[in-house]
Amino acid sequence: MRFAEALAELEARVPERMVPDLTRITALAELLDDPQLTYPTIHITGTNGKTTTSRLAAALACAHGLTAGLYTSPHLRSVTERIAVCGEPISELEFGEEYERLLPYLQLVDARGERVTYFETLTALAYVWFADKPVDLGVFEVGMGGTWDATNLVAGDVAVLCPISLDHPELGSTVREVATEKAGIIKPGKVVVAREQPPEALEVLEGRCRETGARLLLEGRDFALVERRQAVGGQQLAVQGVHGRYDEIALPMFGEHAARNAAAAVVALEALLGRSLSVEAAREALARASSPGRAEIAGRHPLVILDGAHNPAGAAALAATLREAFTWKRLHLVMGVSTNKDLAGIVRELAPLADRGYAAKNASARSSRAEVVADALRSAGVPTESFGSVRSALDAARSAAGEDDLILVTGSLYTVADARPGDPET
Repeated sequence: MRFAEALAELEARVPERMVPDLTRITALAELLDDPQLTYPTIHITGTNGKTTTSRLAAALACAHGLTAGLYTSPHLRSVTERIAVCGEPISELEFGEEYERLLPYLQLVDARGERVTYFETLTALAYVWFADKPVDLGVFEVGMGGTWDATNLVAGDVAVLCPISLDHPELGSTVREVATEKAGIIKPGKVVVAREQPPEALEVLEGRCRETGARLLLEGRDFALVERRQAVGGQQLAVQGVHGRYDEIALPMFGEHAARNAAAAVVALEALLGRSLSVEAAREALARASSPGRAEIAGRHPLVILDGAHNPAGAAALAATLREAFTWKRLHLVMGVSTNKDLAGIVRELAPLADRGYAAKNASARSSRAEVVADALRSAGVPTESFGSVRSALDAARSAAGEDDLILVTGSLYTVADARPGDPET
């Protein structure tokens, strides 16, 4: 099967509704003889930071000689970005071949009722491809939530809980409800690495650990980011892990949240291995790390920054990062947001920084209309124009910006994908 054929079959599986149900992915995994249980796994959830933490954990593992498979979502350019081994995404050729082998099993499950969904299919493909390689470790980022996520069939030898806040309304209307859903990745007798959490979320995580007999390693109690200072192109860190201390770590990312993600990734691998890491290997891995679409510099003169912040907590972290790491004369805010997001909350965090707004509809079917975003920005005191695409909004911002200005593209990873250099007009 060619990649284009596989992609067309996959895209036909985008669900019309979201159902909290593991029936299809469980049936599919059983037909495949549970490939996801043939290698140890680090399983990562949270509201913000889970993609970056996943990338860093996999990079650390590879630097220590482990063949680590990485499964993340969503993608920015190609679906192949979601499935990689030690920094190398699955090729289009391999994707097509793996999909062709998977298709008969998909059809068997389809015949039982509702079709296997887009995300379930990709997750199963990752399960199988990692087993075929084979990998020494699978690092899986939860798609959404935890308990009912298709990735939750992994053994979850180490569960990582990034900061929890409100985001997807499907997960609950309170932090406690969201935390309960995300705590579902914690498996009996395993290890849990938890970033600092709101009190109500921490209470849920501690309760789940007691119920399952899981060992909780908590930021601020069992491990910590003990030093952080600005450096050229990022920051310099010191991390106190559970088994060792790691000084003079260069991280080419911006913001305290990125540094704390790195600390959690270090401790996740420590927990998996049951020992301290090689300081040199940790330095090497983190110095080469990247997380596209997260405070990513995409241009200079004017400075262009792409960030997928899509909830108030992410927008607050982005605002703090900008204030700390960058300077500018005027800030031009290009924004496109999905309809199921807290638009007012995102605007509340970013509007104080903005001099002009450029509201856009991104390529996602769930994108809010540009005028809706524009109204929210205007209500917050930001003079704003509306545009039919992210690219046209970005072009307008470039035309208006001076060399010492900053153009921020944010509100959704779909918005970031539309704006990335070299990507086609959408």
